[in-house]
Amino acid sequence: MNPLVLSDADYKAVFERISQLALEYVASVSERPTFPKITGTETEALFAKPLPEQGLGNGAFDDLGAVMAAVRVTGPRFFGYVLGSGEPIGAAADLLVSVLNQNVTAWRSSPSAVTIERVVVGWLAEAIGCPGFTGSLTGGGSSANLMGLAMAREARLPANECGARPGTIYASEQVHMSIPKAIALLGIGRENLRLIPCDNNFRIRVDLLRASVERDVRAGLTPIAIVGSAGTVSTGSIDPLPELAEIARESGAWFHVDGAYGALAAIAEPAKFIGLNQANSLSLDPHKWLYQPLDCGCLLYRDAAAARRAFSHTGDYAKSLVNDPVEGFVFFEETIELSRRFRALKLWLSLRYHGLANFREAIRSDLAHAQLLAGLLTKQPELELLAPVPLSAVCFRYRSRGDADFNNDSLNQEILQRVVRRGKVFLSNATIHGRFALRACIVNHRTTPDDIEQVVSEVLAVGRECLK
Repeated sequence: MNPLVLSDADYKAVFERISQLALEYVASVSERPTFPKITGTETEALFAKPLPEQGLGNGAFDDLGAVMAAVRVTGPRFFGYVLGSGEPIGAAADLLVSVLNQNVTAWRSSPSAVTIERVVVGWLAEAIGCPGFTGSLTGGGSSANLMGLAMAREARLPANECGARPGTIYASEQVHMSIPKAIALLGIGRENLRLIPCDNNFRIRVDLLRASVERDVRAGLTPIAIVGSAGTVSTGSIDPLPELAEIARESGAWFHVDGAYGALAAIAEPAKFIGLNQANSLSLDPHKWLYQPLDCGCLLYRDAAAARRAFSHTGDYAKSLVNDPVEGFVFFEETIELSRRFRALKLWLSLRYHGLANFREAIRSDLAHAQLLAGLLTKQPELELLAPVPLSAVCFRYRSRGDADFNNDSLNQEILQRVVRRGKVFLSNATIHGRFALRACIVNHRTTPDDIEQVVSEVLAVGRECLK
């Protein structure tokens, strides 16, 4: 008897127990604290135990309650970072994904999984106004941005065979940290990243971008790519995409858009994202604004041949021997991954279950909640809104009894730490014009106006407590 194979009755008991825990979590997620009341020492004591030589059997499940009690819940009052809320239909699909255990690398490896991913990618492209784009699902925006810039490098200064050559990449000073990380990994070097200042709305200054590109060209450097942000991580600002696309065309540079945070809001507010379809490549994250469980990012691009130039390198043992465009399709010729999880099933099932209209409504609610929060903040003399709110990130600070000149970063840091530990709402932070800011980012399908009001009441209560 194989000791790793259980009876049908035992498997049924295991799956029923896990399913019950999941259902209890979903039912209680709105009431759970946004941060667990636990310390690092306590988590070590709970989980840092020796690997058992003999199996615990059903006793192995006994600690799952402790695991669930020590997670950071993405309930309706979680406003930290840009993290989706884990839509349960997608989560249910993920269990089946793990059981099926498909390697979504080529049609021959998993006909249904590969076909569904290609369909879902097409759905996403069309939904945000980029019909005809193709691509693949990724682990997140960071890997999508890395792949997009790898395509840019191979299009402008091919390096796969002979190594990287000097070239320049341009982005705003608000660009996500994954961009300089990708530039380093690609061998281009962060010294060749030109960070362009922004205007008062935290959008890249087009005049300064153009001047920087022209200066580098005169110096004999090759512009590799211009990176536009469709939703910066701190403020949600959207760069002037049509103007960036024009400069990219004029200079021969690749135009990549980092839309990991914001691009999916084009489903609800397309007018905010004019020019998105002029990108050569585009990252977006369904595990943010389509609320999918981690991980589920996406890279879209207009030319699959450019992806194959960047990523195609296949051993004889893996080459496709079929010319049929469906049965001969291989993802590993267009991505950096070979082994690939069946990420598309949760998104496919969730979108089919709810329909695009319901997701559009949820995104619009998030945008409205951000405007509600901004309005509530402006009514409080002790609070100060620090940046415009083009999407759903709201940056503000406590300024102490209405003193407009009060500028105490340490006070706001203390407020943030206390607010998080209290577990009623979860906020993050940003730096706005050199000042420490509290930041609430709303990408949560469970959030209600009452949850938004708790942000204000919690910060006021904690701020006043800190000043006693």
